[in-house]
Amino acid sequence: MNSVNLKAELRQQLIAARRALTPEAKAAADQRIVNNALAWLVRNEVRILGAYLAIAGEPDLSALYTALPTHGITLAMPVVLERHQPLVFVHWQPGDPLAKDASGTMAPSARGDYLQPDTVLAPCIGYTEQNLRLGFGGGYFDRTLGQQSRPRAVGIAYAFAKVSFDAEPHDIPLDLIITD
Repeated sequence: MNSVNLKAELRQQLIAARRALTPEAKAAADQRIVNNALAWLVRNEVRILGAYLAIAGEPDLSALYTALPTHGITLAMPVVLERHQPLVFVHWQPGDPLAKDASGTMAPSARGDYLQPDTVLAPCIGYTEQNLRLGFGGGYFDRTLGQQSRPRAVGIAYAFAKVSFDAEPHDIPLDLIITD
């Protein structure tokens, strides 16, 4: 099976597994991820965190986002200004307005005042032993991490989503994966 087909099959399997989580199991796993992520962020003195708004059963980090200001961490969310370009990040707080960006996903409606995160959380549908990320296949995180001023990249995933696939030329390993 070629890499593109394998990744597509893995995406389907892992998204189905996320959907199969009971609300209670998902909430408990999400809270463990939030606890693990917050401890890591504080220990590593992160100042500007690029994060994400959960879609399609991704780990929900809302509780993390509300805790960040008490630790002096500024939250920035990704915005797609143009398809096939790297992400940009804008300051955002829970409750700030959202609007669809160029990719059709919800993002902060404010544009401008872009921030350069020192660390970015990347949601993973799946991940490998080598910290390769399986996402939705749009390439936005790979393009963002391929820039010269690359932030630390931390994958966020459920532990059951560890899989195996070969790296393609555009795949950029993450620095770390945080799971439940």
